Amino acid sequence: MCVKVVCVGGGPAGLYLSILLKRQDPSTEVTVYERNPEGSTYGWGVTYWRGLLDKLGEHDPESARAVAEHSVRWSDGVAHVRDGARDLMTRHRGDEGFGIGRHRLLAILAARARELGVRLEFAQEAAPGELPADADLIVAGDGLHSSLRTRDADHFGTEVRAGRNHYTWLGTTKVFDAFTFSFVQTGHGWVWCYAYGYGPEGSTCVVECAPETWAGLGLDRADEADGLALLEKLFADLLDGHPLIGRADADARPQWLTFRTLTNQRWYRDNVVLLGDAAHTTHYSIGAGTTLALEDAMALAGALREHPDLPAALAAYERRRKSELLPIQSAARFSAQWYEHLPRYIGLPPHRMFALLGQRHSPLLPHVPPRLYYGIDKAVARLDTLRRLKRWLGPKVARAAMS
Repeated sequence: MCVKVVCVGGGPAGLYLSILLKRQDPSTEVTVYERNPEGSTYGWGVTYWRGLLDKLGEHDPESARAVAEHSVRWSDGVAHVRDGARDLMTRHRGDEGFGIGRHRLLAILAARARELGVRLEFAQEAAPGELPADADLIVAGDGLHSSLRTRDADHFGTEVRAGRNHYTWLGTTKVFDAFTFSFVQTGHGWVWCYAYGYGPEGSTCVVECAPETWAGLGLDRADEADGLALLEKLFADLLDGHPLIGRADADARPQWLTFRTLTNQRWYRDNVVLLGDAAHTTHYSIGAGTTLALEDAMALAGALREHPDLPAALAAYERRRKSELLPIQSAARFSAQWYEHLPRYIGLPPHRMFALLGQRHSPLLPHVPPRLYYGIDKAVARLDTLRRLKRWLGPKVARAAMS
């Protein structure tokens, strides 16, 4: 039984785990250390889907209601393609999606944790050697650059693989009513963005391009102001006069990154366990990072509830989450590769390109000519429709024959 739990990292995973542990046993002493001041966070909004909201409702209805209340919803996907000769748009109905401001999500979870008696320590670095020695469980929820994981990287079997494309995480005051993709051709290649609303105040815009396009446009040399001005010009039709908002480093350099996929062979050592981005990352193009972090917290809390023996609980948590993540990590890898090979798909008619965008998780797609894949996919869909119709008609025809 864990009597004293220390969580390093006050992101969604760490805060939600503290909520679940206090709900399971109010006598558990839970402290969350977050290196940043309260209310300061990176990013603008995060996305999630109906399945996560249902799970949140099962685990803690109070915080789930608050999250739902402060989220925006969409059910459409929109794709714009502009290559000089064409300026085309297609819109498709899809699954119900949600967006919420990251600040708002963290504030909701922090307030709920405090209500349950969790001790929150903001602006506390909490280096590995400074953590309470009498803690029964230490949770490394401190992200991709986790100091706890880095200290024992050989044991955890940490591997980090860098992606090819460059991307930057931006905001805008424009509120999008659908999950929106925009692809713009330049003299140096394609630039594209993913945009989604998170509240009445604005939207998130993730801009991505190949490294040769990034360098050719001068984005590798531009300061934040010049870089934003260029991107605002490229995406002027999409933004409708709204600005892009950046988050520069101290030297005013814009934050262009290459995505790093992190995996670990082992997720715990003694009483230290990895959670969220400290344990794994999945490419942002599948919009699953926050969902996976919260599901980690659910799984770890459940394992601790079901297994009084700590090593058994941590082993069960590792087995479950590694198994559940395998298809998601595969989907994320193929999704990233779809964008890295964008010229293979961008010349298709927009409705076909958008259809293959929705199929970007397929391991078969990179090996089949896009037009052929599209035709096969449509044929299979028609066959599935005919099968469902036949199953539906079967009993009706039988009853008619007997009457």
